[in-house]
Amino acid sequence: MAAEWDWETGEGVSHVDDPAEVDAAFARGEWPLGSAVIGLAFNCALDEASPRIVRAMQLTDPNQRALAFTAAGAAARLNGELTAELYAALQAEGRGAFAEHAIRDTLTFVPFRKLPLWFKWQMVRTTVVDKLAYWRMLFVDAIEAAWLALRRRR
Repeated sequence: MAAEWDWETGEGVSHVDDPAEVDAAFARGEWPLGSAVIGLAFNCALDEASPRIVRAMQLTDPNQRALAFTAAGAAARLNGELTAELYAALQAEGRGAFAEHAIRDTLTFVPFRKLPLWFKWQMVRTTVVDKLAYWRMLFVDAIEAAWLALRRRR
């Protein structure tokens, strides 16, 4: 299958389905590893892809790191759960920046009962913040509608 991807150009590496090939790419210091772990998230079992995704989260290239977090979000979507090491890596990165979308994907696609405690707190926090933002939007819309009605009466 190695003929389907090119590590020099990055062409096709998002379709990698061999964890050993990704390990060899790490050893060689290839640059498109973030894309490769997305392929693993889609094509391999979670327990095989997880250590490589976590390793790619440590890359120095910010674009490849972002792709590694995308792979974690994809793994949550596809499997309805994550491994303990992926949960720990997402928690260590925290909300914002690279991990924000992966954490939100995890909260969306992993059942609440399967989430570790920190993620359960994030679910509660996100629910409250989103509800407050919704109520604020309704309040602002009502005030604007009342203001427009008063202006029309003049």
